[in-house]
Amino acid sequence: MAEEKSYYMTQEGKQKLENELHYLKTERRQEVVERIKIARGFGDLSENSEYDSAKEEQAFVESRISHVENMIRNAVIIENDNQNPDMVSLGKSVTFQELPEGDEETYTIVGSAEADPFEGKISNDSPMAKSLLGHEVGEQVTVMTPGGEIEVKIVKVD
Repeated sequence: MAEEKSYYMTQEGKQKLENELHYLKTERRQEVVERIKIARGFGDLSENSEYDSAKEEQAFVESRISHVENMIRNAVIIENDNQNPDMVSLGKSVTFQELPEGDEETYTIVGSAEADPFEGKISNDSPMAKSLLGHEVGEQVTVMTPGGEIEVKIVKVD
């Protein structure tokens, strides 16, 4: 049997997944079942696009439920170790400046399950996070991006 993948996340991220799972199981699943019932009433199922659409949605919802359950089951909660408060690690926010004259940017490094760049959360699997992890405030780090190498300086870690 294949080894299960670990999903690194904060306690907040796990709670969001648990809330999503509850919604999917209690509300969304029922909505889809109701759509299927209504679509069945439209007659011949072989030419019923409403029925086909509802069944596809049901498959999507069931797949998402299975995936979220797996992520919760294999969740590894990120605990902030305060042994070295200036070191970039999972669960911490890092502010860096692109050199030579770039603006400062701040991101929180989280597991891939809760990454959301629009909320300032980047995956620990991203090139930026991989390059920054383990480095400390004041260090210059080379980051390989799809657009080429960039140099950044770590300004702050929270």
